Amino acid sequence: MSNLPRIRFIINPVSGTRSKVDVAARIKLYLDHKKLDHDIVYTDYAGHATELAAAAAADNYYAVVAVGGDGTVNEVARSLQYTNTALAILPKGSGNGLARHLQIPLQLNNAIKMLNTGQISQIDSGTINDMPFFTTAGIGFDAYISSVFAGSKSRGLKTYVELIVKEVRNYRHLPVKVWINDKELVTDCFVMAFANAAQYGNNAYIAPLADIRDGLLDICLIRQLDVVKALNLSYCMLTKQLANAQSAEYFKTTQVRVETEQPMMFHADGEYKGKASQFDVKLNPLALKVLIPS
Repeated sequence: MSNLPRIRFIINPVSGTRSKVDVAARIKLYLDHKKLDHDIVYTDYAGHATELAAAAAADNYYAVVAVGGDGTVNEVARSLQYTNTALAILPKGSGNGLARHLQIPLQLNNAIKMLNTGQISQIDSGTINDMPFFTTAGIGFDAYISSVFAGSKSRGLKTYVELIVKEVRNYRHLPVKVWINDKELVTDCFVMAFANAAQYGNNAYIAPLADIRDGLLDICLIRQLDVVKALNLSYCMLTKQLANAQSAEYFKTTQVRVETEQPMMFHADGEYKGKASQFDVKLNPLALKVLIPS
């Protein structure tokens, strides 16, 4: 049996928009087998990656590599929290939010090479109604778009933007009560994003000042949205700027509670999770080890 650090590759065979490359062949070619021992497993159903990652952590693997999109990354990462096994990522999704935030190469060959020389760091995580997230969670319009996007045959940024343009005029803001930093806020809500990382994915920055290691959630509240505000917000998201005060408001906190008069949709890391009338969102400081570029 090898004494080398062990890593497990968990591959979601149906993730993302890219052509079907032979990931196992690339791993054989670009992984440094003198430094790392490895095995490769494939997911068969939703939640399977969580089980495979948990087994690796229990067996003291050095790292588990999520090969897929943000959904696969979330499934793997949730099992690695508060363990000595690090999360690594081979980005193969349509958004790749956490990979982008951690500056992991998006090109597959380079991402594999990074595993040979990467270093361990730690990042925060969050929960929304006890469901883990690592980049963003949210209620309102972004969750609605996540639900529509999940049923779309096409993926990628172009499809996402087309859905937003199509659906934004028909979505209505709703009244909510928010408890944040021990203060109660009664407001309208079009979108409330809870950001651990700065972006949704595709370099769309919903909270440009978010720091994934600062022990704080960055909250972006959009009360109402018209065409002018939508244009300002879109420009700021794509240029990594804070939107003006008329378009969005920002807060920093460790936890948030939201109550709604009628159930609202919510998402975690872009995956639609359903509807609820109460949301408890919490930040877990430095809960996850990650393998990042040196």
